[in-house]
Amino acid sequence: MQALVIVAHGSHLNPGSSEPTFEHADTIRATGAFDEVREAFWKEEPHFREALRTVAADEVYVVPLFISEGYFTEEVIPRELRLEGWDVEDWESGDGVSASHATYAAADVEKDVHYVGPAGTHDAMSDVIVRRAESVTGDPDVGDGFGLAVVGHGTKRNEHSARAIEYHADRIDEMGRFDEVQALFMDEEPEVDDVTDYFESDDVVVVPLFVADGYHTQEDIPEDMGLTEDYRDGWETPATVDGQRIWYAGAVGTEPLMADVLLERAADAGADVGDAVEQVREQTRVSPSPADD
Repeated sequence: MQALVIVAHGSHLNPGSSEPTFEHADTIRATGAFDEVREAFWKEEPHFREALRTVAADEVYVVPLFISEGYFTEEVIPRELRLEGWDVEDWESGDGVSASHATYAAADVEKDVHYVGPAGTHDAMSDVIVRRAESVTGDPDVGDGFGLAVVGHGTKRNEHSARAIEYHADRIDEMGRFDEVQALFMDEEPEVDDVTDYFESDDVVVVPLFVADGYHTQEDIPEDMGLTEDYRDGWETPATVDGQRIWYAGAVGTEPLMADVLLERAADAGADVGDAVEQVREQTRVSPSPADD
């Protein structure tokens, strides 16, 4: 038997914080790839600490639904799961975006635990960002004539925080699909407040690299970009700012294709997922909007 455990931050203050985790777990559960699929959180129940006790399988794949390598993925989660012999060097990542996977025994449960790198740094995440742009524009071929901004929080307290955003912005730029691609941040330069200064395209899609919608994605960023003076009044999509149309996508973690990244992380660690990746990619495909017919 094999089990998948998706671990995420959760929130005491934002009841919607855990919704994407439950939705992606349901998507994966429906594929039948795992005998068991469980969710666990740092700030909600069920807690990380109890996660391994809730599964019967001997082989457990733990996938962190986090954006970047750092404190939670390297310290909190391994400690709370009681992974014996955990050493971040086992992930073979020195650049903040290359964490792979490693296998440990967990104290007090007789299971092999395959602990993998965060979903946010997997290469498949670039595809989710592009899919998010397709979803917000309703155009499965969006790219030509458009700019794309990948937005992260950024913080000097974690050098890897910005690295994941820059990594995916560079990968998508290399695809050559969008006219311009730029990494922007809330708390460091270049800042999302000045989004129109960084693009020449008339249309710019803005995709925040956050797991769930909340204070930053639904209040700070829309106001900082000038989509609205008060987030409580809402905003149009697209909204015109300084003569450019801004297509604001909201948190990338809410995109249904995110389930694919979780599956691919587990598969990279040895999980037998069969055709689940293909199932998810087909089920979450964006259909053209009626205006494109």
